[in-house]
Amino acid sequence: MTRRSLREQIFKLLFRIEFNDPKEMDEQCRLFFSVSDDQIGAEDEEYIQNKYDSILERLPDIDKAINERTKGWTTDRMSKVDLTIIRLGVYEILYDEEVPEGVAVNEAVELAKKFGQDESYSFVNGVLGNFLNVNG
Repeated sequence: MTRRSLREQIFKLLFRIEFNDPKEMDEQCRLFFSVSDDQIGAEDEEYIQNKYDSILERLPDIDKAINERTKGWTTDRMSKVDLTIIRLGVYEILYDEEVPEGVAVNEAVELAKKFGQDESYSFVNGVLGNFLNVNG
């Protein structure tokens, strides 16, 4: 799978945490990989699972950072799609040394165009831009 396809799968898996009890997420992960329409090989599944686990481990810090850097918005006010995309983007900016910051933002914007509402890409770009200004 391409990096973009892998990122999309991570987004889809991460999105499930909004609708499931944390205790159910192991089962949700198993279901995700067993019923996926996309052909996910063992190596890609491991990559997706590892990235998902790493994001989940840092989720409280990611959400805290989002809430500190957004004006007039908090994570509980954001749409679930936008929030999931922003969480993934923030993770890549702050914690994933393999992904350049600009790529993280561009890929998040592309996810927002595909899965979000009409103005989601602009919102996602604005929020993640705050992280580039802080780190750059």
